[in-house]
Amino acid sequence: MSENTWIDITVDDATGLADFYKRVMGWTCDTVDMGEYQDYVMLNCEGEPMGGICHKRGSNAELPSGWIPYFVVSDLDNALVEVHQCGGTQYGDVRHHGKAAFAIIKDISGSHCALYDKAYRDDEE
Repeated sequence: MSENTWIDITVDDATGLADFYKRVMGWTCDTVDMGEYQDYVMLNCEGEPMGGICHKRGSNAELPSGWIPYFVVSDLDNALVEVHQCGGTQYGDVRHHGKAAFAIIKDISGSHCALYDKAYRDDEE
């Protein structure tokens, strides 16, 4: 998987789906502690991360179901302005992941993806 992309899926039964891909693809997984439940980072046969499988709970409760690719952008704020100006929509707020941040969007075709800024700095920092 390119270091510039990531893919995950948010579903009601993340454990069942993780088991499905473990059997079908021969993948393994690392668990991610979410407090009251576990989400999963799926690893290929070489132990490389392939994507995430998340429960449709907590901060992910309102996300669309289905695989969501994450695409790296150099300026998340500017990219989100362009999303809105071009007729797309944003799901929820910008989410922070360490020094990075991302936002889930729906493009003008109705497809979903995430825009990911590896070095995001918001106005509060």
